[in-house]
Amino acid sequence: MFSDSDHTAMELALALAARGMFTTTPNPRVGCVLMKHGEIIGQGYTQPAGQDHAEIQAMKDALSRGHDPSGSTAYVTLEPCSHFGRTPPCAEALVRAGIARVVAAMEDPNPAVSGRGLQRLRDAGIDVRCGLLEKEARDLNIGFVSRMTRGLPWVRVKVAASLDGGTALHDGTSQWITGKPARDDGHAWRARACAILTGIGTVRDDNPALTVRAIPTPRQPQRVLVDSRLEVSLDAQILNRDSGDFAKPVLVFCAVEDAARQRALEARGAEVVVLPNPHGKVELRRMLQELGKRGINELHVEAGFKLNGSLIREGCADELLIYLAPRLLGDAQGMFNLPPLARLEDAAAFHWHEVRQIGDDLRLIARRGDSKH
Repeated sequence: MFSDSDHTAMELALALAARGMFTTTPNPRVGCVLMKHGEIIGQGYTQPAGQDHAEIQAMKDALSRGHDPSGSTAYVTLEPCSHFGRTPPCAEALVRAGIARVVAAMEDPNPAVSGRGLQRLRDAGIDVRCGLLEKEARDLNIGFVSRMTRGLPWVRVKVAASLDGGTALHDGTSQWITGKPARDDGHAWRARACAILTGIGTVRDDNPALTVRAIPTPRQPQRVLVDSRLEVSLDAQILNRDSGDFAKPVLVFCAVEDAARQRALEARGAEVVVLPNPHGKVELRRMLQELGKRGINELHVEAGFKLNGSLIREGCADELLIYLAPRLLGDAQGMFNLPPLARLEDAAAFHWHEVRQIGDDLRLIARRGDSKH
């Protein structure tokens, strides 16, 4: 169904899509390649929200090189949109340009599109194929797919630990369990996320800034704090907005209303979101639903074993990003605060997605057992 040249062109389109890793939020990362008579005549990738999508970029690129896009094949990593959002529909633009063939990696999970873009192209007489390198395209936009299909961001829990699962000594000492290459790699995962989440315990004990520092990034992810009783110090680094380019305020989720504390935090530039709960704890799934409504595709969690455990217990953790250092800490703080099990069958199930050595450490990626990604 797909030729070698089809695969080569789609691989290039995926590489182009990855260039938007840090910038397309809340839109998906999409790449497009135009090929005509065996020659690549145009390429592009989705720009920040409100600007050109990949298909438009590719057609502009072709024209700037003196090529006519009509009669070409468009390789696009996601079904061209068929609706008016901040920009006009790309499917219509491809029809007007006289594109002869469209090869898409996957259908758009957005209910506003979901097959309609491909059908519009077929109705216009364009040869349409879908499914080439779909798994790779889906992985690139795993958070967007999650938000469109579940209304929830993809939740990635990052942990640095010893071989025996220790994350810190009992006095809280944890810097540094892993080596610099692993820590820098962790910053790359921070950078690709739409938001970084932590809990009040981590802020109280470690006072993290939760900024991307080890790699260049055009924007800082939004910072999110779970603080059920609004106990965060007004001097906490997470509230600072002068240590990076923060377009959005820190989101502080709480479960108990405290007007005075709320005003004090808002004066520091934070936005307090109250999710009332008679148990006095932030209901994590409600928080994720709120983040989904705000366009958060990927949520990167760097928290303590209590919040990590709560996310797993409540079925909210989709992926574990674990860095293991080749050392033993003995009796130390663990990765997850989970209750004892009576049966092995009740264990939270994950499956291995990737294992890679980063410097002297191992990076393990495990996904929830029922994940389809």
